[in-house]
Amino acid sequence: MIKRNYIDGKWVAAKSGAKISIENPATGEILAEVADGNQEDAQTAIQAAKKSFYETREWRDSSAQDRADVLYQICAKIDEKRAELARLDTLDNGKPLREAEGDIDDAYHCFQYYAGLIKKPAGGVYEVNDGFGKMHSYTLHEPVGVCGQITPWNYPLLMSAWKLAPAIAAGNSVVFKPSPEAPLSTIALFEIFDEVGMPPGSVNLVLGGSDVGHELAENIDVDMITFTGSTKVGQGIMKAAASNVKKIGLELGGKSPNIIFSDADFEGAIEWAMIGIFFNQGEVCSAGSRIIIEESLKDKFVERLAERANAMTIGNGMDNPDIGPLISKRQMDKVLSYISKGKEEGAKLVCGGERLTEGEYSKGYFVKPTIFDECTAEMAIVREEIFGPVVTIQTFKTEEEAVALANDSIYGLAGAVFTSDGARALRVIKEIRAGITWINAYNPTFNEAPWGGYKMSGIGRELGTYGLEEYQEVKQININLEPGTIGWYEN
Repeated sequence: MIKRNYIDGKWVAAKSGAKISIENPATGEILAEVADGNQEDAQTAIQAAKKSFYETREWRDSSAQDRADVLYQICAKIDEKRAELARLDTLDNGKPLREAEGDIDDAYHCFQYYAGLIKKPAGGVYEVNDGFGKMHSYTLHEPVGVCGQITPWNYPLLMSAWKLAPAIAAGNSVVFKPSPEAPLSTIALFEIFDEVGMPPGSVNLVLGGSDVGHELAENIDVDMITFTGSTKVGQGIMKAAASNVKKIGLELGGKSPNIIFSDADFEGAIEWAMIGIFFNQGEVCSAGSRIIIEESLKDKFVERLAERANAMTIGNGMDNPDIGPLISKRQMDKVLSYISKGKEEGAKLVCGGERLTEGEYSKGYFVKPTIFDECTAEMAIVREEIFGPVVTIQTFKTEEEAVALANDSIYGLAGAVFTSDGARALRVIKEIRAGITWINAYNPTFNEAPWGGYKMSGIGRELGTYGLEEYQEVKQININLEPGTIGWYEN
């Protein structure tokens, strides 16, 4: 049975009848067939969302308490189905099962967080001058309207939660497009929306490729577009969104620095560096893919990091290895091409650098954890986002040099500093031009704190109070408390 689109409260086939085969990247097995929607499907969903928001208004006009109650019901359903949701993400994406289980837990807490946050006070009251007479001025927060949302394949359910939870908590109507490479857990989430009785048109799911995303960005009836993915695609979305100057939220690429000073806790820095680059097979926008290390510590550090990388278990995510397959042959080929380019550019391959093809690996997209030493700033493997288990090593002698290397990038998503000197840690972290940073850690993410980047890593923030405000408009209301007066004009 083909998994279908969810539009206006109904499961419907793609208008063209086209379908996409969803592959398990560890085995090559076809897991499911899903609708391959197109521009026409997207237009139908947009009109359903528009009607839901501007005409029937059932979700928009519901109270914050009622919306919170529905989000809590969604939480309960996620909790009830967490084992199946994690299984779907591992089969679909390839990540180790324990990592998928962590993603489901985070998604649960994301909906729970916004269920609570939407009931908190919002807006403000302002003391204004009396030049116009006695005036009372205040603001309130309103939903944006019809929101188009596009997510990537690296965190299928979690990225869905990051966008959907605040958007629907705020009272918007949504048209949602997941990646065609890993849509299964998102489809299951929309089944939950259907089960809890979300009003028709308030949440719509259109499966398909780039033509669906382009329609969401360009369509004049979409009031906001949010996208997580590559910077190149994000630039195209910005151009398309100019059709009606719609609100934009973009979480884009990264090439994030991990600065390690010689006085850092050695084994702690090794452990966090491993997590920073090899977690989720390195398919992480905030991955610590550039290790920038004090010269005196470099040889010892690289030797130990390579020892740890070579000892990692690789395999089917359902078996809980240290590292699973990459999402697709296309992505694997991209990563392998960067590895070849790194060798050609003169970087020293310390470990990894090849695909696994024998036995149980023969049908999957497995690449060994890869470390390049003796890297320089002009190399493509240092400058460009690889999105795989590949890390580069650069060295510095001074604090100023470390900061300069860290900021020598078009990206500004994340970064970290490892040192036992607290003052230096704060000095350096404040100098890093990035939106998400850590001191003596790498990668922890919290629903309560904002997520987003500087420079070409995007626009806006997800998560926390900032994530809710992205899906709201702020309205100023001024009330004349003395209607019979006109203030300065009468004088």
